[in-house]
Amino acid sequence: MFPIRDHNPSGRVPYVTYALMAANIGIFLSMLPISGDERALAQVYYDYALLPRRVTGGDGYAGLLTSQFLHAGWAHIAGNMLFLWIFGDNIEDRMGHLRYLAFYLMAGMLSGYAHVIADPLSYVPTVGASGAIAGIMGGYLLLFPKARIDILFFVKIFPIPAWIMLMVWFMMQFIGGLGATPDTGGVAYWAHAGGFVSGIFLALPLWLRLGGPVFWDKTHGHPPHPPARYAMPKVKRK
Repeated sequence: MFPIRDHNPSGRVPYVTYALMAANIGIFLSMLPISGDERALAQVYYDYALLPRRVTGGDGYAGLLTSQFLHAGWAHIAGNMLFLWIFGDNIEDRMGHLRYLAFYLMAGMLSGYAHVIADPLSYVPTVGASGAIAGIMGGYLLLFPKARIDILFFVKIFPIPAWIMLMVWFMMQFIGGLGATPDTGGVAYWAHAGGFVSGIFLALPLWLRLGGPVFWDKTHGHPPHPPARYAMPKVKRK
């Protein structure tokens, strides 16, 4: 179940979302020349990735921030940027540019703390924007639970309410975290889950200020913009 787009474009230009995408992609491309140099990559990861063992030893706190702008491969950055593009613009529109930027970075750092708590002695470097983006997804669940998201399921596209897709995604992270082996490479499930929960709590003051359940009644759980209409491709059968 893979999201490909939402049905509620932002009411204004999401400058911060675009800037975050540009920063992530630019940093990733700038690292391609050293992608085959293991020693150079190891030094970059030591300096800028999140290393739980360093944090628990009282060092490497900057990695909670800088690791959010590093990615381990083409699929890694492509998936993260797709999720940021789908969910980020509506959150930025509702929060405002600067508050949204602070929300994004704080969710990313809290997701990093969740990873450190889950595996405090690990020396495996952790990189990626997925913790911060998980925070955006948590905020999206709180603010726009009934927004329509198009998902690719096997070879078909289905529109479903955001809360279904987001809760399935969160449960996958939670279950994956329970089965993960400590101190090995792979997916930082608890960083994802921690970022998601952090995003809900960080967005909670805004939701309450907007009226809480009254806000849901006014918007019917959707972003306050006219929905986009997408024509589903038709396939002729022979």
